[in-house]
Amino acid sequence: MYNLLDELTTEQVNPRSRNIDRLSTEDIVRLINEEDRQIAVKIQEITPEIAKAADFILRSFQKGGRLLYIGAGTSGRLGILDASECPPTYGTDPSMVQGIIAGGDRAIKDPVEGAEDSASAGASEVDGLHVGPDDTVVGIAASGRTPYVIGAMKRARELGATVIGLCNNHGTPMREYADLMLEAVVGPEVVLGSTRMKAGTAQKLILNMLTTTAMIRLGKVYDNLMVDLNPSNAKLVHRAKRIIGLATNAPEDAIEEAFEQSEGHVKTAIVMLLAGIDRQSAEQMLSLSEGFVREAVKLAEQK
Repeated sequence: MYNLLDELTTEQVNPRSRNIDRLSTEDIVRLINEEDRQIAVKIQEITPEIAKAADFILRSFQKGGRLLYIGAGTSGRLGILDASECPPTYGTDPSMVQGIIAGGDRAIKDPVEGAEDSASAGASEVDGLHVGPDDTVVGIAASGRTPYVIGAMKRARELGATVIGLCNNHGTPMREYADLMLEAVVGPEVVLGSTRMKAGTAQKLILNMLTTTAMIRLGKVYDNLMVDLNPSNAKLVHRAKRIIGLATNAPEDAIEEAFEQSEGHVKTAIVMLLAGIDRQSAEQMLSLSEGFVREAVKLAEQK
């Protein structure tokens, strides 16, 4: 019986992994690793499109809009994972980057049968989120034809949002509703249909690129240091102080004092130490520079 899925690259039999069930454990692992090595090469081919997508997301953030990932199954979970890492990593409000999965929170851990088959549910999710022109919506689906994701993308576009499609096949139904397509075609899986493998890995790499690039462009990174982290536990407090030290080469007692005076705000502490100014002045410079540490220090030095 014919089905559109039969034509997808992600649903083809991988000739390199035929008879994998007859291999030794080490040979299975080696074969999987060989397949995974192809992923970065395939992603490199679409880096210009990934850069455009990151710029779309950056513009949304600059307008006060949001980045919304929408997916089902593995794709939905990967979106949630990337979104949930942004607040502790970059000090963002949880609403700024959100991951939505077909079937709701229950589907994060357990399969919710049939949830991905409803285009109307995807559209309703977008309505419930009050999506608008300042938002960027990224639909994620290995197949590029998941009804829930397509429904969400279609509705988001009707509401004026920027819509990006991320899939692992060429020329999918997603294309009709996307302003930009990211087609990371990494070939058939080692195990037919297990798109949590190469397809999922490609999606994870691309989502990392999108948020990391946008956050760097927002000024949440100084040099290559994560300076907008939220030091919410012992590990992150240690990391915050270490980042202040790496950014300033200040002695330990000065780092401790700046960290305390800034109430754990890493950017403020760094500007205080690099520019030799107090907390209030550092906060003013950061405000004038829209949160960019390098520019804040330059402004302080010009005064």
